[in-house]
Amino acid sequence: MNRKHFAVAIAAAALGFAMSAAPSFAQSAEKTVTVGGAPMYPSKNIVENAVNSKDHTTLVAAVKAAGLVDTLSGPGPFTVFAPTNEAFDKLPKGTVDTLVKPENKATLTKILTYHVVSGKMTAADIDKAIKAGGGKAELKTVEGENLTAEMSGGKLVLVDAKGGKSTVTIGDVMQSNGVIHVVNTVLMPK
Repeated sequence: MNRKHFAVAIAAAALGFAMSAAPSFAQSAEKTVTVGGAPMYPSKNIVENAVNSKDHTTLVAAVKAAGLVDTLSGPGPFTVFAPTNEAFDKLPKGTVDTLVKPENKATLTKILTYHVVSGKMTAADIDKAIKAGGGKAELKTVEGENLTAEMSGGKLVLVDAKGGKSTVTIGDVMQSNGVIHVVNTVLMPK
């Protein structure tokens, strides 16, 4: 192999490595939000992004155990209030281990779908609904019950059916099939 062919072969190999190791040009041009140390790409769906967040490993495991991967990978659109690992850690000891058991799939599914609203609701959309509702907005979840959204101290807060409160810590994480709002407490239906 002559020098010219050798140089071209090295350049091609380097380019191939760089392309496989880095996000595509289209992804790198996207406006991303970093969640759990990973960029969340608007061109990817909820599940494709969530699996890369180190702060959402418990949520991803729960979604898999509940059999909701296909649903949340679907066209949606969905608004997901995504609890962090720390949010799950606030639950009584052993709760998560119990919930992910096959015999508790229905209960787990009920809790997870209580964190999902049909349609794409940005923080501005929720704020508008709160203002229209005189300080509170009722959000109908996929599970069937409502979450109450309100502002407290300049932050978006969700109140669950049991009166528990969860604050949105990162809002408007755009997805190809909706939007994620990261929350700091697991919300509980009745």
